[in-house]
Amino acid sequence: MNKITIIGTGSVGSTIAYTLTATGIASEIVMIDVNAKKAMGEALDIRQGTPFCAPCSIYAGSYADAKDSDIVIITSGVARKPGQTRLDLAQINVDILKSIIPQITKYAPEATYVIVSNPVDILTYTFCKCSGIPEERIIGSGTILDTARLRSRLAEYFALSQQNVHAYVLGEHGDSSMIPWSTANISNVPVMEYSKSFARPGLIVPKLSVSEVEEYVRKSGGRVIERKGATFYAVSMSVCHICKCLLSGIDTTMTVSTMLHGEYGIDDVCMSLLTVVGRHGAHNKVMLPLTDDEIKALNNSAESLKSIIRQTKI
Repeated sequence: MNKITIIGTGSVGSTIAYTLTATGIASEIVMIDVNAKKAMGEALDIRQGTPFCAPCSIYAGSYADAKDSDIVIITSGVARKPGQTRLDLAQINVDILKSIIPQITKYAPEATYVIVSNPVDILTYTFCKCSGIPEERIIGSGTILDTARLRSRLAEYFALSQQNVHAYVLGEHGDSSMIPWSTANISNVPVMEYSKSFARPGLIVPKLSVSEVEEYVRKSGGRVIERKGATFYAVSMSVCHICKCLLSGIDTTMTVSTMLHGEYGIDDVCMSLLTVVGRHGAHNKVMLPLTDDEIKALNNSAESLKSIIRQTKI
């Protein structure tokens, strides 16, 4: 029995609920929203499809119904509008989160909390500072989606399965994120050397444009919002992957946002590093062998986030 509570039933929250149900990750899902009618409608719509997938009890409820949840996913807050940065949302969504924290932690003190709302790094930091929940049980979705965008773009370049691509986006889930290209590889071949590694001569592989890939990763969210008004499918798949790993019996590495304590010289800020996630939450970090320039870029990302924290009432 895996019980998951989702706070916020907008496009992201409801798509997460649908994906959790369709994939059989959760056996009980509670949907909570200030708009109770909307939550009831979303739960009913998903529930009526459950005869075609693994058994799942899904319903709208109150904070009290979150009791004994294994995972609580927080998606509530004001959505990003076209032209607006994630950091523009900071104070509004910090205040919303601070109002939610005492209500949910009262009933689900043992849950692992997955923060999805933006700006996710600032809100993860807020949750760490204000909730009293142990840090290993507070995970921001961070750059897991940015990393997925990076892997999918590199897979397109080389016409290869995404599963053969090993590359990461670290730092802020936003404009100051960085890609440690020195560690990126395709099936253990450094990404910059991959096109030269084929045994068959004359095979044409497009030249990798690092700047194009970096722009693609940074601008993807904005481009989707510009074209369809919101992003929710890819982020929902990312969050369901986090949940699956939290409930799994074996640890998995992923780029999620957690509190830093001196890693790469960075302290007292939440942002994404390669992190070990499993039944005990986010309980370790993998220190990639970054170059000096990459460490500097990571520190710049941390400073960008700290400047927002200093301007925000937490």
